[in-house]
Amino acid sequence: MKILYTSMLFVLVFISVSAQNAGQTKISEMKWGLDYNLHIKLSNDTNYVMDVRGLYHTGKNPFIDTTEQSTTYYPVTLDNEFIQFLKDQRIGEREMIQSDTTKTDQPKTLWASLHKSIGGGYVHFINCLIYTLESNQLYLTDPIMKRPISDWKPKPMTESFKRTHKWEFYIPYDQRTAKKEYSKRKSEEDLKDLQGIPASFIELFLSTHQKQYEQFRADQKKQNVSQIDIVRLLLGAKYLGMEQIQYIQSKVLTAVLRYNINTLPSVIIFDDYNAAVSMTLDNTGYKIGYIVFRDQNSISPEESNVRFKKIEAMVKAVNDANNRVFKKRLQNYYQKK
Repeated sequence: MKILYTSMLFVLVFISVSAQNAGQTKISEMKWGLDYNLHIKLSNDTNYVMDVRGLYHTGKNPFIDTTEQSTTYYPVTLDNEFIQFLKDQRIGEREMIQSDTTKTDQPKTLWASLHKSIGGGYVHFINCLIYTLESNQLYLTDPIMKRPISDWKPKPMTESFKRTHKWEFYIPYDQRTAKKEYSKRKSEEDLKDLQGIPASFIELFLSTHQKQYEQFRADQKKQNVSQIDIVRLLLGAKYLGMEQIQYIQSKVLTAVLRYNINTLPSVIIFDDYNAAVSMTLDNTGYKIGYIVFRDQNSISPEESNVRFKKIEAMVKAVNDANNRVFKKRLQNYYQKK
């Protein structure tokens, strides 16, 4: 019976790319099962079974936008080094504020505000915002996001007032309003605030009507909800006041600093290579932790090494492309100042 059970698992040797961070949950063993599950043992001796069908899948040719308008996104955990970097940076900022009480300059856009807080590239902006939304630490319907009821009108009338004065919130919160805003901005070639957002997020946003969105919320499909919400948020980003920007900034920074490093490791399935890859997001971008191949027992060490190098090169290409998007976004921001 024991022999039969053993034969039901492809016991795979993992490839360690780099030592995982002290204090962060490590994968000590990972196996593919014939039940199409991943059997994972962590460094704290807990065991988990992950349904491969529910994990994020990618192929050998991930979408990389050569126009530098869209970021390639993987739903991964934040690396402990990145969290520690933010904590150290936060301490440094407090010391600077105490030594220079005259410093009053504040970023005037949501993107610039979050970039100042968390650093990194545009992919960090997206991942941290998504995490804050998914973990319910930021609600776009929080009271501070609600527009005050007023009869005031600007003189002369402004285009932004015409477009937003009927909105309940500072952002276009319902799908009908948000899609209308998207269509107007697209016709005016003014979608700069969505530059860098993964194309799949925008496709999901455009293909979802309000009842579907409400069903996503009811079904606790947090990933879908947060991806739609981030598009809505950025469509309304240029209409946010400083209070709203600072509020979102504080929520994101608090969420990241309280990030639970014991969160289950993220595993991405690279279907074309029969590989399960644990990944995190550190200061520089996506980082590979471990790789296990489903057909490890039937391929040579040379083939394993070839696949490993291809996956490593792919992740590097994604990081390089995302960095170009970030640099373009940064350049556009400073050109407007």
